[in-house]
Amino acid sequence: MKNSEILTCFQCGTCTGSCPSGKYTSLNVRRIIKDSIKKDISDQLDLWMCTTCYNCQERCPRGIKVTDAILSLRAQAVKKGSILPAHRAVCKFLIETGHAVPIDDIHITIREKIGLSEPETVRKYPQALKDVKTLLESCGFNELVK
Repeated sequence: MKNSEILTCFQCGTCTGSCPSGKYTSLNVRRIIKDSIKKDISDQLDLWMCTTCYNCQERCPRGIKVTDAILSLRAQAVKKGSILPAHRAVCKFLIETGHAVPIDDIHITIREKIGLSEPETVRKYPQALKDVKTLLESCGFNELVK
């Protein structure tokens, strides 16, 4: 995401008006974009309220990659050690199980009762889980989310 692209934002509010998260949280996409030009926003909670639905990006009249900018800002925040506890927990699940939201024994039992088999995930394939763990460690993910 080039900073020059963000500078073309004329603060029309389409991003904020299109945001489903903004209806239920304090997220104001327009403010995030505006503030990110002037200051470090890595400690702002709103940065983590975006669900990355891409509504803002699809509707931006300037074609600014708004969601991509938010993801980039999040990546910068993580590098600075600023990540919400809930997101850190999801990262921990990913490192331990290979899934951000791992399936547990209770849900496998429910699936079996209604005639569904265990989903095709790394839980079913131990070597795949080892591969995921190796990949996460090799790219430094484990260190980022400590």
